[in-house]
Amino acid sequence: MSKEFPSGKFERTTAMAKTGLKIGTNYAKFRLKEALGKKSTPESRSELNRTNANELFKEFSKLRGTALKLAQGMSLDNALLPEEFAEVLTQSQYGVPPINRVLVRGIIKKQLGDYPENIFESFEPDACRAASLGQVHRARTKDGRDVAVKVQYPNVRETIKSDLAVAKLLFKQIVKGDKADDYFAEVGNKLMEETDYLLEGQQIEAFRARYASESTATPEYLPELSTGTVLTMSWLEGRHLNELLKEDPSQEERNHFGQLMWDFFHNQINDSFTVHADAHPGNYLFMNDGRLGVLDFGCVKVCPKDFFLDYMRLFVAHRTRDEQAMKELYERLEIVPDANNFSPDDEKFYEYTLRLGKEFVSPYDHDTFDFADPRFFNAFTNLAREAVGFKEPRGSKHFIFVARAHLGMYQMLMKMGSKIDVRPGRAHLEEFLNRHEIAIAAAL
Repeated sequence: MSKEFPSGKFERTTAMAKTGLKIGTNYAKFRLKEALGKKSTPESRSELNRTNANELFKEFSKLRGTALKLAQGMSLDNALLPEEFAEVLTQSQYGVPPINRVLVRGIIKKQLGDYPENIFESFEPDACRAASLGQVHRARTKDGRDVAVKVQYPNVRETIKSDLAVAKLLFKQIVKGDKADDYFAEVGNKLMEETDYLLEGQQIEAFRARYASESTATPEYLPELSTGTVLTMSWLEGRHLNELLKEDPSQEERNHFGQLMWDFFHNQINDSFTVHADAHPGNYLFMNDGRLGVLDFGCVKVCPKDFFLDYMRLFVAHRTRDEQAMKELYERLEIVPDANNFSPDDEKFYEYTLRLGKEFVSPYDHDTFDFADPRFFNAFTNLAREAVGFKEPRGSKHFIFVARAHLGMYQMLMKMGSKIDVRPGRAHLEEFLNRHEIAIAAAL
């Protein structure tokens, strides 16, 4: 069991630096051996990647907080990282070492006024899931309800500012442009929201009211057993994606759950302009009764109306290949400074986005789409790798979490190998676009 993680800026920065140095040294030794004539093999390079990935996960698990959030994001990116990194860092979604029992009891006593064994009919002292900002314990209330109790790690809020300061410093060294401050402010604000469990409780209630149905399950918030750092909600029973895939599910089951995920995403395109923005496998459950369980409502993005509508307009422009509309929207969405006066860098990026946009909207060109298609996977992977060549970040800060939700859905559908009936999502888009008088005749 890990003890309370370091929260001071100096010790966290030092730990990150040491981890980076150790990984860099491992790669340098490997390259030196190659230079001295020792031939590398795919197996030896894979082992090196796995060793370094395990080192990164081990150290970031001790730090938790923003550092582990970074690892969680990296685990979803099988385009920019070696496969072994994505495989190892997937543990950041499910298998972080928990904090010790005594500390958990103390937190609950401080927050809820008594020890867990006195508040609940039963309380499992070992966490069933530990993640970047907190861990979850299974319990039963005095009136017989099975619940999940999420306990926030101590001092995690205090680490966010210092971790982001270090990350921003590194970011500014490898990219150009003036977007860093806006981007990191957006990420920082969202992380602070994620550590406010009273806010998350309100968001659980809002999503439950909008989306809980015969096909989608969301937990029920228990405010009487919750505070800003302890969150109690009803228990949802199901399998995470890695557990589902280990069972080698039938294609019918892959299609069924993929369809629910597709429909849930598109149902969020509505006049609340609000999306569940933490679309990674640890936040979805595939339930035995056939429903899709949606978890973790700390990272919810409420979009400005103008941005949300322009995001939809850009989708239409890519569908119709309306380049004039695209350029105008790129300026409004802060992707280019002047739609009528492209610099050479703007031209290069614009050519790239034409290809990216074509792939991004291609599922909507069909009534059914097979996300197991290797051509689609390879095209997305190659485009993601190509994006690394652009050193200037572009676009409104609001893209960060909206695009994360959309791309996260695609990545999970590809991993599941689901074949989707596109029409329900497309019809929902059409209804939304019509309601806001966005031209769609040639697009949908």
